[in-house]
Amino acid sequence: MAKIRSEVLSPFRSVRMFFYLAFMASAGLGALIALTQLIPVLSSPARAAAAGETLKGLGIDVAAVSVFAFLYWRESKAKDAQVAKLTREENLSRLRIRAGEGRPPVPLGELRGTARLVIVAGPAAFVTESFRRSKPFLKDLMERGVLVVPFSTDGNAPDLQFDEADEEEEEAAAAAGKMKRRLWQLTPVYTSEWAKYAQSRDPMNLAA
Repeated sequence: MAKIRSEVLSPFRSVRMFFYLAFMASAGLGALIALTQLIPVLSSPARAAAAGETLKGLGIDVAAVSVFAFLYWRESKAKDAQVAKLTREENLSRLRIRAGEGRPPVPLGELRGTARLVIVAGPAAFVTESFRRSKPFLKDLMERGVLVVPFSTDGNAPDLQFDEADEEEEEAAAAAGKMKRRLWQLTPVYTSEWAKYAQSRDPMNLAA
């Protein structure tokens, strides 16, 4: 599936790679012919005058092979990187979450286009600290449709206490509590699959 999406996103890449191979083969054939012509020229003093022209042609062919080989390698590397990225996206979209108690788990892919997901992954202490630091930005995050998936990689439960005791007014406290719960409402399920995905990613760039 990732390869098909890659072809759709870069429809002319295969055509370019085909022509690079064709040009490499053509230049390689020309270099081989020039080399076979150069050997008798160098072995015969009478033909030494023609050696310069033959060497020039050989140099052009070798340079052409090198250039098209580099272009093919660069295109192939870009294709592999794109396929790997799309594969990671597909694996990520299949991970399941639960949006609130009593609700059935759904794959992350179903939230595409409806919410901006932020995966906070790390030791429980890191997730707890991220939760604490998100409090001043609750309103802005909710207005932008951000939802957080807290995933503890050390097996411990993060301390996500929706406590409004530090709020000055009861109404403001209730509103802040609702925003905290909405922002941090998503819970990973089938955590072994999440752990497998997390282990395959850079911990500083989990969703990439």
